[in-house]
Amino acid sequence: MPGGRMSTGQHEEFDVVVVGGGPSGSTLSTLVAMQGHSVLLLEKETFPRYQIGESLLPSTIHGICHLLGVTDELAAAGFPHKRGGTFRWGASPKPWNFSFSVSSKVSGPTSFAYQVERSKFDKILLDNAARKGVVVRQDRTVTDVVDDADGRARGLRYTDPDGTEHEVSARYVVDASGNTSRIHKRVGGSRTYSDFFKSLALFGYFENGKRMPAPYAGNILCVAFGSGWFWYIPLSSTLTSVGAVVRREDAAKVQGDPESALRGLIDECPMIKEYLADATRVTTGQYGQLRVRKDYSYHHTTFWRPGMVLVGDAACFVDPVFSSGVHLATYSALLAARSLNSVLAGRIDERRAFDEFEARYRREYGVFYEFLTSFYDMHVDEDSYFWTAKKVTRSSHAELESFVELVAGMSSTDFDLSDAESSVLRLKQQSAEFADAVDDMAGRQEENMAPLFRSSAVSRAMQEGSQVQTRAQLGEYAGEDVPLFDGGLVASSDSMFWEEPHPS
Repeated sequence: MPGGRMSTGQHEEFDVVVVGGGPSGSTLSTLVAMQGHSVLLLEKETFPRYQIGESLLPSTIHGICHLLGVTDELAAAGFPHKRGGTFRWGASPKPWNFSFSVSSKVSGPTSFAYQVERSKFDKILLDNAARKGVVVRQDRTVTDVVDDADGRARGLRYTDPDGTEHEVSARYVVDASGNTSRIHKRVGGSRTYSDFFKSLALFGYFENGKRMPAPYAGNILCVAFGSGWFWYIPLSSTLTSVGAVVRREDAAKVQGDPESALRGLIDECPMIKEYLADATRVTTGQYGQLRVRKDYSYHHTTFWRPGMVLVGDAACFVDPVFSSGVHLATYSALLAARSLNSVLAGRIDERRAFDEFEARYRREYGVFYEFLTSFYDMHVDEDSYFWTAKKVTRSSHAELESFVELVAGMSSTDFDLSDAESSVLRLKQQSAEFADAVDDMAGRQEENMAPLFRSSAVSRAMQEGSQVQTRAQLGEYAGEDVPLFDGGLVASSDSMFWEEPHPS
């Protein structure tokens, strides 16, 4: 029953059962549980566990993580601040930098993300899910989806650590188990692989690698070379993740002895070789192994069917050069959580709610994919990348700003990280009403910001779509949302539901 959980011996019932405890599964389960629904999350491993993927985007940190309530915990974790990126890519032999602060959407205190060790970051999100009411069971292996007589997904079968099989019923099954999902085919359709982005990654971890000069020391560094490109991600003051992504045609270069293969690729790339000249590869612990991963981009032909939905890498994956993995995982989880919350509450028809989720998630995936096809063209200069980003994001801003919005995870109108402080600075001289609101706040408690956000000056500044961070902080004072598609839905003021758009 909605909002409740039933148990009879080995059989249980929940509103939602989620497969996978990574960022997409933790995010979705938390946002649904926060609305009072019963949620079971099944994870095959025991956290903390190793996971590739360490470079985050501002939209994840200041948008979705704010909604989840983990912003302070992330800040206390001591992760390095990432204020942008550095690329040795294109016709110019010199590296070029971008800063998130170039975009007005990523201004002031929100103009950074984190470089994170995923074992730590993912555990923060999973522990938070448990605190918010999600029933979390680790070391559980899901074996199949259970359908009812009408073909609707109605639950799962899974085994516990001693091999005992269990069956759980749920109104919805969510596959958030990543690219190695065992159940994604049960949604129907098929996984379609890109003809263009078929790469292999060989990667490891190094101590005492060189750092870029301030203020770029925390940037992700991406360096193109003859066989592909390298990532170089500072995870602490001394630890660095280093990986070579090579084309499928050069697969032989990552085969055989991985140590020799990685050294050979480093020798092909003078900049990475210089940065690792005095470094030592980590050979013990979770970072001691050199790993090979198939980075083939793909998308599933359908993201949902009645009773079942795919999120994160279970639905699609795109080349990692722009660090979009965790962004796409958590953003898709937010979209799907809105659909689940709306249907479980009886607010929106199932098809409309999940069609909105799929359309928005496909659009975000498509924006990254379309721009990447130009970015990989090695025969043009960096200015053309910015121009392509402007076309892809349909931005009216300058080319560099359009590029920054893309790689900050804000090509979607769901993200506008302009914060209240920046709004104050921009509008202070323009609005008497705003000045009156500031005066009204004098002598009040610091957290009582309502008079400020009631001013029309600030309200106008906040009306740029369903802005996740803005809505999380300002609620009803964020202004009205607009549909992303003709006939589409809009996000509620708290970002937790879909709604019909208000008449103009």
